[in-house]
Amino acid sequence: MKPQVKNPGKLFARIMNYVFKTYKWHYLTVIALIFVSVLANVQGTMFTQRLIDDYISPMLLVDKPDFGPLGMAILRVAGFYLIGVLAAYLQNLIMIYVTQGCLRDLRNELFEHMQKLPIKYFDTHQHGDIMSHFTNDTDTLRQMVSQSIPNLFSSAITLASTLISMLILSIPLTVVVLLGVVVMLAVSGKIGGNSAKYFMAQQQALGKTNGYIEEMMDGQKVIKVFCHEDQTVDEFNKLNDELFD
Repeated sequence: MKPQVKNPGKLFARIMNYVFKTYKWHYLTVIALIFVSVLANVQGTMFTQRLIDDYISPMLLVDKPDFGPLGMAILRVAGFYLIGVLAAYLQNLIMIYVTQGCLRDLRNELFEHMQKLPIKYFDTHQHGDIMSHFTNDTDTLRQMVSQSIPNLFSSAITLASTLISMLILSIPLTVVVLLGVVVMLAVSGKIGGNSAKYFMAQQQALGKTNGYIEEMMDGQKVIKVFCHEDQTVDEFNKLNDELFD
């Protein structure tokens, strides 16, 4: 049975609420910049047809072509691409600020919460596993806030604008492409579903390995007194091989 995240929509909403709590206008600005960047790139791509049909083809039919209109058209499309580049640059700049701020706030809240936990919690949880929440798990959340969520918005806007452009250009070819996309999504979903359990197992194995290393380092004097160096190394190799696999 594959491990699954319970209520992924609710989890996504909690993350977005946490980000919007402090960086609402920053993130809305990022979404607007993504929209501008995607539309600028799509506009530049759509211009290729006009470039050939309206400028290059007519110039081939005359003896002394006028390159002025073509030059102005190229400058216009260059302007679109420049707007897209500037929007992408500002988007990344703002996301660095938002991501690092969210990570700082989250770790501060984690630390404050840890101070209120009873001693029993630390006796029943490995120190390395607790450290893993502060390092690996928060870093995973950082990647989601800084990359995955913006890419989700970017992909959605790109998909919608590209589909509209394709329908304008050729409906039959659009149908052919969509059939190919359906096949690709089916294959990707199958592969992704089979690999998800390994990603979750990797995080669990990483927590166990970190916890074991932390406890063995803290108790190395006891290990030496009772001559348990070989057993400790063997156990570490076992956990490390599980993580490697």
